[in-house]
This record gives sequence, structure tokens and C-alpha cells, in this order.
Amino acid sequence: MNPLIDLRSDTVTKPSPAMLEAMFQTQVGDDVYSEDPTVNELQAYGASLFGMEAGLFCPSGTMTNQIAIKLHTQPLSEVICERTSHIYLYEVGGIAFNSAASVHLIQGTRGKITPQQVADGINPDNIHHPVTSLVSLENTSNKGGGSYYTLPEIAAISEVCRQNNIPLHLDGARVFNALVATGENPQEYSRYFNTISVCLSKGLGAPVGSLLLGPKPLIEIAKRVRKALGGGWRQAGFLAAAGLYALKNNIQRLQIDHDRAALLGKVLQETSYVVEVLPVDTNIVIFTLAPEVNPNVFISYLEGKGILASTFGPQQIRMVTHLDLTDAMILEIITAIQSFKD
Repeated sequence: MNPLIDLRSDTVTKPSPAMLEAMFQTQVGDDVYSEDPTVNELQAYGASLFGMEAGLFCPSGTMTNQIAIKLHTQPLSEVICERTSHIYLYEVGGIAFNSAASVHLIQGTRGKITPQQVADGINPDNIHHPVTSLVSLENTSNKGGGSYYTLPEIAAISEVCRQNNIPLHLDGARVFNALVATGENPQEYSRYFNTISVCLSKGLGAPVGSLLLGPKPLIEIAKRVRKALGGGWRQAGFLAAAGLYALKNNIQRLQIDHDRAALLGKVLQETSYVVEVLPVDTNIVIFTLAPEVNPNVFISYLEGKGILASTFGPQQIRMVTHLDLTDAMILEIITAIQSFKD
């Protein structure tokens, strides 16, 4: 049986017929010359959603994060982030490679850090230490199981940064999941962050791409950095059209993914072979199998049922809901979960 239900990530989605139609019908130009009208529209629209002046369309969230870090740091400086942050764990050591900066890792709670932890992590002005030049938050937190910061929590951290003249960056890989969960206004984010990375290819369903948002002068510099990283592209409007469609049509439906993830979490909590399910705040379900259960055996069992999931640490499994799932698929997953014999 070929796997039919893919829970490994919300990056596995395929463009819907309506998204494909938008891609086919769009107008394109050469984006290296800033002449692609659809790219320009996407950048402006994405920036307006968050109350930012400008945006830059890039191939990936890793690139937008790495560009932002490059903009805010110098060699011999340091980035404060939670120890499970994507910018630290999953971007190939890019902070060191691209920016010659170090990291100050904070042990947070489910991927989140506090204002006091940030304040405590700022280095004194001493030649023995790198200069603390940036604080980065991840919303939602992947390793935290889709946990999210609220605006009051962000505001408190932003105030610490402001008092110490340190920029604040947001890795908003799943920021719209957080915003749908809280009901908060994304335009408020411009009050607290210097730069924001927004991924279009996760829960929003675009095939590729992320936006870096910020002040116009900084985004102009970011464009040069993007070029140096090999991120200049030509008729990118076909991809930008998918991103525009995603932003205009696929945000509010994220609540469906959250509800489905919560249902899966509830079912898993009721099984005998699962010892812990992290709180399911958005669309990520992380659970821990009992010591006697081999995770690889469990993954193979699911594959036999046409379901793909990911191992995510010792005895841990991750499932991520997304727009390519249906109610019938969720019922198949539940049946498989309840039928597994440890």
C-alpha cells in the first residue's frame, strides 16, 4: 500500500486547483530587476498584513532567517535564542557560517523564553564576551509542539530589547497558526519586531517561499544579502502568486488544522502505549511512546496503514495536521492509533 496520509509536516501540501489556476494566470517579470509585478504585490501585501514597510520574497524560511541575522549582527557578536530554535538546530550552523556570530542558548519552556531570561542572557560590555546583537523568537515553536507567544509576552521581551538597544527578530514559520489561536492582530507585531520571517509553504499551503518583512532601508540591504546567498530569482511571480493566494485564502482555515490536531492528541492520550502528549496548542502533535514500544516499529505500523509520521527524539513521534487532510483521513488515523498493539 502506498502511503496516502502524510503527517510528517505541513510542508508536504500540494497546491490546490484554485492556487494552481492563480499561478497559471499571473503576470511575471524579472525579479532581479524588481520588475515582477506579482512578486512586488506579494511583498507589499505581506508587509501590510504585519504593519511593516517592506518585504522580500525568498526561497525559504532558512534564507529569510539567515538574512535577518546577517543584517542585525557583526562578527564577534551573539544571538540570543531558545536552545531548540530552528535558527540554531535546523539551519546548518548558518549563524556561524554566514554571519560569524555565536549564539547564547536559553533553556525555555516548550520553546519559549521569558523577559528575565533574555535580560540575564545579555552580555556585559567586556572584551572577553561577544556583543549581544540580536534576540530571536520562534512563533510557533516547532520543538515546543506548536506552542506560541501571545502579544503581551512578546511586548515584555521587546521592552527588554528596547531598553538594551538590541533588535528583536521573529522566526514566524507558523506565525499565522499563533495568530489564529490567539485572535490577535498581526499589525501589532510591527510595534515589537525589527524583522519578521513569514513562511508561506507550511500550513498556508504554498509550494515554496517565505517573506522577510521590515523597514524599507533594511529590506533594501536584505536584497543585496539575498543575492550574495544565491537567492536572486527571475520570473518568480508564478511562485509569488501561490503565496498571495495562500495569504488571502488559507489563514482562517488553520483553525480546522488545530481542531484536528487536538482530536488526535485526545485519542493518543487515551491509549495504553503513550505516556505523554504535549499540550496541543495549534497543528503539531508530539507524543512519547512507552519505553517498551519501539518507535521504528510504530512508524512502520503506521506506514502499513498508509500513514506517514516522524520520529522526533527519544521515544517521541510528531504528527502535523494540514490542509491536504480530510475528515475521512482523520478517522483513518484515529482507527490506526486505536488499533495498535504495544
